[in-house]
Amino acid sequence: MRRLYHLPLSPFCRKIRLVLAEKKLEVELVEEPVWEQRLDFLKLNPASKVPVLKTDNLILADSSAIFEYIEEVHPSPALLPEISSERAEARRLTAWFDDKFNNEVTARLLYERVYKKLARGGQPNSSMIKSGIKGLKFHLDYLDWILERRRWLAGDEMTIADFSGAAHFSTLDYIGDIDWSRSGPIREWYEKIKSRPAFRC
Repeated sequence: MRRLYHLPLSPFCRKIRLVLAEKKLEVELVEEPVWEQRLDFLKLNPASKVPVLKTDNLILADSSAIFEYIEEVHPSPALLPEISSERAEARRLTAWFDDKFNNEVTARLLYERVYKKLARGGQPNSSMIKSGIKGLKFHLDYLDWILERRRWLAGDEMTIADFSGAAHFSTLDYIGDIDWSRSGPIREWYEKIKSRPAFRC
């Protein structure tokens, strides 16, 4: 039985839950408050980060590594395109969400509004929140530009890039930080991917 250590609002965990659901793979979800630094969890992942997937006698950490493993072992339905250049673009955008978008937007808004309180880290930093909102506007404009030219983020097919983006957007939507009236293409893309059965995970 697969077991996923996760946090419900983590976009990295959300991405893996979407991948597992899209591929119809059953998993037991274990919520892991990483700020508690539990010894048993540190034995699984000394970095004390989620997601961590236990499967096939393996312990896998880091959402990108977990996705690549799942995609290789369970290739259908495919979340990476057949054409090498399109696979590279899907991976590029996934890394963009997990690095640049996360650092400039999600981490600033989600941490300050939600996880800082849970971890007893003090009051939200208003300057960080303002910076995150400003960064979000820049990223929305970039995604708007992409989606005016493509059916999905990385091309004509839905890929891991779409699940990565949707995972971040769903967490920000939950805390009410997205102005959906700002971009028609982004709103339509999000509605399209949100309608998939996997998104109910």
